[in-house]
Amino acid sequence: MAAVAGVTGPSGVTGPSGAANASGVAGPSGAAVPQSAVSPVRVLIVDDDALVRAGLSMILGGLPDLTVVGEAADGGEVPAAVAAYAPDVVLMDIRMPRVDGLTATEALRAQPHPPEVLVLTTFDADEQVLRALRAGAAGFLLKDTPPAEIVHAVRRVAAGEATLSPTVTRTLIAHVTAATPGLAGPDPRRERALRLLTGLSERERQVAVALGRGHTNAEIAGELFMSVATVKAYVSRLLTRLDLNNRVQVALLVHDAGLV
Repeated sequence: MAAVAGVTGPSGVTGPSGAANASGVAGPSGAAVPQSAVSPVRVLIVDDDALVRAGLSMILGGLPDLTVVGEAADGGEVPAAVAAYAPDVVLMDIRMPRVDGLTATEALRAQPHPPEVLVLTTFDADEQVLRALRAGAAGFLLKDTPPAEIVHAVRRVAAGEATLSPTVTRTLIAHVTAATPGLAGPDPRRERALRLLTGLSERERQVAVALGRGHTNAEIAGELFMSVATVKAYVSRLLTRLDLNNRVQVALLVHDAGLV
């Protein structure tokens, strides 16, 4: 698998040097999509494996609505890369030798107006993945995910949608619970979640629970007899009231409270 040609940017960060895609490049389904019809999603790839970076660049770089603006080989390079390339989405490896993806995600999501983060892992039940999601990552991808699903996940995250199914969330939480059995007495995380959710209106609570079940805006609209625009407004309100970054964190809070 050939590496994507690049130029060296700040702190050794690599940015693509190839020309822009021509209009009418075929998408995953083979249908031509006019370049002028979309606003390309800017993607930064962070992984210490050059082969993984090259593969992801090949998957994402040939699509008219996605553009790989840069690459980084370590979490320590992320701040310079984000400042240099202003990505919309960061594909972030969890395990890197110097600064890991968890540390980099926590620092990035603590900044004003950060890009969305999709963490990359070889495991689907990893305590570090769950910690990254709690820190504000919008979802995760296994490194053997089929190319079409990777493209779909990047598009969903860029559009503000979660990429985490309720089954995956339950698996992650069960894995962590089994690995670190709770002590006797109250569960602080559950008590905090219940306290936060108790402060919501009934309608807000219904939307939060639907998010915890992994439902899309359209599905929530159908279940609760709302318009999609109204659902979006409720999701934005939930994020503000609960002081959370994204839908995945709302879903995790609902799971912490034991409501799904």
